[in-house]
Amino acid sequence: MDSQPPVLADKAARSTGAVHRTEDGEAGPSNPPPAAAELAADVAVGRPGGPPAELPASDLIADSQHHNPPPYSSPSESTPDPQARSQLPKGPQYYTGLPILDYRQYLPPMFELSSDSTTISTKAHYLSENPKALASLLRTLATVPPKPQVLIQGNRGRKVDFSLKLNLMSLLVPVNPHDRLDYLRCVGKNEMALRGGNEPGLKPDFGVDNGLEAWCERFVKDTTTIKSFVLERVVANLDTNWIEGQIRSLVASTDYKGQVTVQFPVTHSKVIIHNPDKHNKFFTTVTSLFTSKSKYEVVKAVWPFATGRNGEHGRRCVVQNEKTWWEEWRDPIKYAIATKRQGWVTNEDKLECIMESKGKGISLVDWGPDY
Repeated sequence: MDSQPPVLADKAARSTGAVHRTEDGEAGPSNPPPAAAELAADVAVGRPGGPPAELPASDLIADSQHHNPPPYSSPSESTPDPQARSQLPKGPQYYTGLPILDYRQYLPPMFELSSDSTTISTKAHYLSENPKALASLLRTLATVPPKPQVLIQGNRGRKVDFSLKLNLMSLLVPVNPHDRLDYLRCVGKNEMALRGGNEPGLKPDFGVDNGLEAWCERFVKDTTTIKSFVLERVVANLDTNWIEGQIRSLVASTDYKGQVTVQFPVTHSKVIIHNPDKHNKFFTTVTSLFTSKSKYEVVKAVWPFATGRNGEHGRRCVVQNEKTWWEEWRDPIKYAIATKRQGWVTNEDKLECIMESKGKGISLVDWGPDY
């Protein structure tokens, strides 16, 4: 405390003295561009928008004693205008360790998410009245992938010994957006699909690549009392059979005698546009029992894991192939099984296996009584 006045006086003396500028060879902040320097010179000192007027040394000392920032104060807002802060940036969002995606498209305004996280749906009026708005929305929602997972369960009777989940979504999104393989396609002429009505059929046909706007136009003009339009996100060219075989062999190596289930569920995989209720939900529910329905399931957002099936010549994977993925996750999965995990296996488990060799050297596991 006794040394505070000399320090403040020294700072005041420095502020009124010559400014030290780094030489070309010294490290330091780069000089401002000429345009910025000229602009700063034209602004009057002490005026709004210009540099603050210099104060005498005595005023600097007094001011510093009464206006010190409080300890642990947070950085000031770069944008003080609340309205400007409320404007969210458009396009992909960047989160460390996560794929670069616009995550807002998983639950846009006026949509609801199903309890199992597989489907979002809406009854927004404008989507049943404006075909261009519907087509634009579908193209936007197709820019984010579904969330494929691996579910591994072992049970003996009613007893669940382990239940593991792994997220595979990152295998569909490359680091460089230019390397993405996803695309939007409409049903082809030889594919059975719900093209309006209750039964699958082959007519009408608007082409595989250029039919989205035509299908949206047909949906809007459809006068059926209850109608829906579906966008499905699908994963292509992932060899789940090979992964399942590796998992079953790994479980068997622990001497597990129970029933093993390996599944590949996919969440955030469907978007449904319903026409709005003309009266109320109860009336619509009762009416649906006696009136016809018109369903359109003609559009898919395809998210390939690779350019072709496993084993095909010239196959290129978006991120890594199945074998590389398995070599990275084999030990974390084995350790989670041996410790009878009930939950997710994540990058933290992988990190522990790399840093602490967890999962290595595990052979037989004491599973206790059979039932």
